[in-house]
Amino acid sequence: MDTRANIQWFPGHMNKARNEVKEMMPQMDVIIEVLDARIPYSSENPMVATLRGDKPVIKILNKADLADPEMTQAWMDYFEQEDGVKALSFDDNKANNVHRIVELCKKLMPNKVGTGRQIKAMILGIPNVGKSTLINTLAGRTVAKTGNEPAVTKSQQLIKLEGGIMLYDTPGMLWPKVENANSGYRLAATGGIRDTAFDFADVASYTAEYLIQAYPELLKARYKIKDLPETDWEFFEVAGRNRGCVRAGNKIDTYRMSEILINELRSGTLGRISMETPEMRETEEAVVAEQRLAAEEKKTAKEEEKRLRRLKTRKNRK
Repeated sequence: MDTRANIQWFPGHMNKARNEVKEMMPQMDVIIEVLDARIPYSSENPMVATLRGDKPVIKILNKADLADPEMTQAWMDYFEQEDGVKALSFDDNKANNVHRIVELCKKLMPNKVGTGRQIKAMILGIPNVGKSTLINTLAGRTVAKTGNEPAVTKSQQLIKLEGGIMLYDTPGMLWPKVENANSGYRLAATGGIRDTAFDFADVASYTAEYLIQAYPELLKARYKIKDLPETDWEFFEVAGRNRGCVRAGNKIDTYRMSEILINELRSGTLGRISMETPEMRETEEAVVAEQRLAAEEKKTAKEEEKRLRRLKTRKNRK
């Protein structure tokens, strides 16, 4: 049984941003959602689907140079099966391709092109998906603060783009409860949640288990392992020894090896890796739905039990 705890991180300013987005959403023409190409499902804010209604959405799979290219294409095809959704991928060299976003916004709102009316586009994204860097490239100047840690942008701002597009920037935000525990670990592994909000060793353990199954050859090559172990703790022992993570008494410093694994995943040093597939999304959403239903049934049963207790108390008083 997996005893690792669910990861949650929802600072106060994110709650304020969520309310502001909810208030502004009806005025928008197009929604631009920036995702991490390594975790398109886990970096997708469910609030967007709830609030957008039938507004068109452009899903930007950012950091595609860090993700498995075949899986990025699979995700783009998957997203575009939904009505009103278009998908684009971007790597580190955004400047040459960023015009695609402007052109797609105009294509989605042809009734406003050439009329002098602005196309209002809201850009959303969880922390640390590269949203601010993308905005600066779109604007052709520095208008959004960037950083290598989550939650740098803390307030909304308006940015005028070419082609009559007004871009509404919003702070990077998660949602109050990450129901899918797997998503919590993937967010932590890729840097979408502050490192102080989770146990590094737990996240590294989850990551190693996945990589052993999905990308064994990358692990073998990077950590010089001929026969890859089947378990995460055996992997940390072997890889840790090969990387010199040895403490007094010839013991392996598995925590240090955990840090190495996560940092090399984030930087792309380990290779181009995607942490989830469309099939995994379907399976995990079904599990979450079952858990949600079970929780509702449990809540209803408790409320009925309380109701019956109250009735019994009243009857006894009579």
